[in-house]
Amino acid sequence: MVMKYKGLTLDPFQENSIKSIEKGHSVVVSAPTGSGKTLIADYIIDTNKNKPNRIIYTAPIKALSNQKFKDFSKDYGEENIGLMTGDIVINPHAKVLIMTTEIYRNMVMTGDKSVANVVYVIFDEVHYVNDIERGYVWEESVIYSPENTRFLCLSATIPNAEEFARWIQAIKKHEVDTITSDFRVVPLKHSFYDYEAGIVTLNKLKKFISDAKNIPRYEQIYRRRGKGGRKLRTKTPEPNHIELIKDLYPDKVPCLFFSFSRKDCQEKAKELNDSELFPKDKFLISYIAQAMKGWPTEVRKLRSTVIQKNALARGIAFHHAGLLPRVKSLVEDLFSQGKIKVLYATETFAVGINMPAKTVCFNSLRKFDGINFRDLNTKEYFQIAGRAGRRGIDEVGYVVSMIYRPAFNYYKLKKLTYKDVEPIKSQFKLSINTVLNLINRHDTEEIERILKMSFYSYQLYGDEYEEIASQRLIYRYNKLFKKLKKYGFIGDDDKLTEKGLFSTRIFVDEITLGEMFSGDFYKDLSDYQILLVLAALVYEGRERTEFKKIFRNKELSYLRTKLKENPRTSREKKFESLDKVTALIYPLFKDQTFFDLMKNTNLLEGDLIRFFGQVLDRIGQIRKASSDSQLPMRMDSCEAVIMKSLEEIYGV
Repeated sequence: MVMKYKGLTLDPFQENSIKSIEKGHSVVVSAPTGSGKTLIADYIIDTNKNKPNRIIYTAPIKALSNQKFKDFSKDYGEENIGLMTGDIVINPHAKVLIMTTEIYRNMVMTGDKSVANVVYVIFDEVHYVNDIERGYVWEESVIYSPENTRFLCLSATIPNAEEFARWIQAIKKHEVDTITSDFRVVPLKHSFYDYEAGIVTLNKLKKFISDAKNIPRYEQIYRRRGKGGRKLRTKTPEPNHIELIKDLYPDKVPCLFFSFSRKDCQEKAKELNDSELFPKDKFLISYIAQAMKGWPTEVRKLRSTVIQKNALARGIAFHHAGLLPRVKSLVEDLFSQGKIKVLYATETFAVGINMPAKTVCFNSLRKFDGINFRDLNTKEYFQIAGRAGRRGIDEVGYVVSMIYRPAFNYYKLKKLTYKDVEPIKSQFKLSINTVLNLINRHDTEEIERILKMSFYSYQLYGDEYEEIASQRLIYRYNKLFKKLKKYGFIGDDDKLTEKGLFSTRIFVDEITLGEMFSGDFYKDLSDYQILLVLAALVYEGRERTEFKKIFRNKELSYLRTKLKENPRTSREKKFESLDKVTALIYPLFKDQTFFDLMKNTNLLEGDLIRFFGQVLDRIGQIRKASSDSQLPMRMDSCEAVIMKSLEEIYGV
């Protein structure tokens, strides 16, 4: 008998997942992007909404958390849905609580009572366990969850889903089922775009490039040195995004055009608009004017807003994390209505926004990962490519990658576009916060048992993980234990000191913040100096970030001296940016607005919001960690300074 839910006939993987949930099992679901995995999460909410237990839904990024909050609030009522993303807390006692995975990890790590009666935790995009920087968060979330909690792990296609499920079953001692599907309701067609060949298959492109190399007229460049002339290189024409869009329009739009550069997204949208390929749309002009009517003048004057407004009139837009929330919201609204023909976006759109298109284009198949430029792996490629093809609308989802001939590698491209073959691997690492919480909540024997529970240990030793301790983790734990004892976070009795207890609730820069705020260190600092400290700790100095004016004064000099006199804070390299962050903090105390701040830096508006959001997050952590009645009041005062300058930004 065919199973139906919400009036839809379920696919086999959805039906099997629901049957496992009805048995009270945890479930690991591995299926392509856009295949309908969220429907399984909906089922859990529907079947538990009238029961006393709660449900937690976690997402890897705030954008996805925010979208799920909107979607679930619409489906289940605002009174039943809560949101926690660090800087935003809405209805925290709701039946269904949506949060970033880091927030959930922090709650279970510290033994937060609000997670004790959680019946299901839904981990969306659980393949993020592969993330080098953040993957450990998903592992710790599973390890430290209450024994009665069940999990729904939703993932893009992963070849070792069964191994991941067996690990959860081994450490949590309950049944975990693996449900996999490679089937896409809307199949993908992978193509490539070359300046001369146009949109072609990989095999045709290989032949074209091979033939082109033998054509003498192929844009040869000569340079002369001295008396003689020598051919140095052959210049290959780069593919052009406007020419590609011309080939796609009108049959293969809407198009999501992905670039890994925010600046590139913005400039490409402007270039396409300037080309006048699409006519202006009277409906869009009227709609945009009405939407922006209540916006502050400063927002409407921003270069990014002006470019966006002009482009939107022709059904063109760009979307990235550097935009103001209200601008992103307008773009998402129009895209969901089908009014945008081409949207240039960074990869966060592929993860954070569930809005597919007929065609997905890649500006490049290489990205900067924070350290180096590298090729995309299969998981990254299919995460983005999976946004091609709208269920119930398109018969095929088109994926087109722009190719620069000198970098063409047939075998790499064939492997990349054939199948997602990237397994998930443990990225488990012991943080200072983890060690402090282990010491605070467990004895030595329990700590050793927990250290064996990592996915890393299971991947090394399989079902024998309990008998064989991972020497790497044991060594790391002992090393951090000695360091924390030396720094006064652990006492002679091997229990946490006041400073150690304070830092169990600090989840980044634990030693520095513990040193500064668990005792008297902060008490002779002004609010300005405290905010400088927090700003320096969260500031991510990019090479091209510029500040027009730096504010050096006696308060800064005193703060520098005080930090240098302390053996712990003197070692903090992040404080080297204290001078720079005065450009962002000093004006706050002169009643300058967010838009005044923007005139003093080339940081994008969204990056500036994120920066202050991170400062507010640190303030919140310190406030919760403190047992000192004075410190929360100081944090409230610092928070008020920031919020005053952001009042035109937040709440929109």
